Amino acid sequence: MAIKRFEDIEAWKAARELTQAIYRLTAQGKFAKDFGLRDQIQRAAVSIMANVSEGFDSNSDDEFVRFLRYALRSGTEVQSHLYVAVDQQYISEENFNDLYKQATEVKKLISGFIRYLRS
Repeated sequence: MAIKRFEDIEAWKAARELTQAIYRLTAQGKFAKDFGLRDQIQRAAVSIMANVSEGFDSNSDDEFVRFLRYALRSGTEVQSHLYVAVDQQYISEENFNDLYKQATEVKKLISGFIRYLRS
């Protein structure tokens, strides 16, 4: 299937799901009151989606790859913030593991897309 819109990109779809999960989680309990961490992890998750979609409208595969690398880094940022959340007992170990795995899957899709564009 040809990609005609950024919404067709599997990595973007997965990033959207991750972002929804992050927003649900950060709206609860003590996490909702930690404005700094809450806002930072939300921005990092949104950044994954934004960079994939922004790269889609670039004029070259090289530029697209640059934006996908930004998205990849934002995925790693989400994972790092999850450590703070679990350490502060804002989330359970189970929530941590689920979201960390989900972020890893998003990063795998982005990395695979980068490899595809490079080939």
